[in-house]
Amino acid sequence: MKTFKLREMSREELKQRESDLQEELFNLRFNAATRALDNPLRLRLLRREIAQIRTVLHEDEKGIRHLGAGASRAAGTEDKK
Repeated sequence: MKTFKLREMSREELKQRESDLQEELFNLRFNAATRALDNPLRLRLLRREIAQIRTVLHEDEKGIRHLGAGASRAAGTEDKK
């Protein structure tokens, strides 16, 4: 998922998505230990998306960038002109 789409989500949605991805990652790791995976690249993609979610949550927590601020990407580029 693109980072700007993650920034459009609420804090609760992000935490729920992170929880879902953590569960899927656990299941994939378990399956990898017991048998071959159909798509081993999925492990990397899950870890990456979890890291992106944690980064967005941290940015909001520290006041660097607020959630919902990515809703209008074009508006942000107009300010730079």
